[in-house]
Amino acid sequence: MTWKEARRLMESRLIGINGILCIDEGRRVQSGDTIEVRSRPFPPPPKDDDVAILFADPHIVVVNKPSGMLSLRHPGDVGWNQARKDRQPSLEEALMRRLAKRERKQPEAIELLAVHRIDRETSGVLMMARTEAAQQKLIEQFAAHQTHRRYLCVIPGTLPAQRLESRMVRDRGDGLRGLAGEDDESGLRMVTHIRPVRTWREFTELECRLETGRTNQIRIQLSELGHPLCGDVKYRGPFGAAAIEDTSKAPRLALHAAELGFVHPVSNQEQRFQVPWPADMLQWLSGIRK
Repeated sequence: MTWKEARRLMESRLIGINGILCIDEGRRVQSGDTIEVRSRPFPPPPKDDDVAILFADPHIVVVNKPSGMLSLRHPGDVGWNQARKDRQPSLEEALMRRLAKRERKQPEAIELLAVHRIDRETSGVLMMARTEAAQQKLIEQFAAHQTHRRYLCVIPGTLPAQRLESRMVRDRGDGLRGLAGEDDESGLRMVTHIRPVRTWREFTELECRLETGRTNQIRIQLSELGHPLCGDVKYRGPFGAAAIEDTSKAPRLALHAAELGFVHPVSNQEQRFQVPWPADMLQWLSGIRK
């Protein structure tokens, strides 16, 4: 393929890396990355208006993050020029502009601090702190497993309700995160509680409640059980085994942060936010039900 052909495919939104649209010519790939060329284009990159603010006060902000948007830009990409950033804005950048407009301030006057993250291709509820004091209290809640985090996902086949516990290593041998060996105590502990919600002939919608919140936790644990998430091009089955074919035709990773609960860091009031599957996934779910 020539560079001209590759650029044409990129401009037509037909190239993805790890299931995510790639429109940046300078995007660097790493070991373990999956590059795909689609026959149908990816949806356009999310914009500022695609970020729904669910709650905001001087201490915290809670949003419904669209799929395809980074929570925070990678530190190595912070120095990009504005035009390059605007092609695929991060949630932090979009939210700063949204809040600035709402509060009649300059974007530079808005401070947002990370508390937790969700994968770029995952949609759903995410919270950021607006002061260091609020950030510290919220991080302590997450560390003590005092928050409520409920995800929805769709897998091929069926699984019974159960508690999944394993340990994560940063490199399972191919550059991707994965499970530690049975006798390896060095990995990070991962605990997820799963429960089937709805089952259709070939697929099951699962509710996943996080006890810990490691990167790619749900994707890794379910993939290693032989039930990789629909639409996941990165984790397609147990490490070392043949990749499990994805017949779901999911438009993107079928994973959604449906609910977040925590105690407000200043008022000490219980907070609970819920959002349903977004429209693109509801349309797909309607199709697989039929």
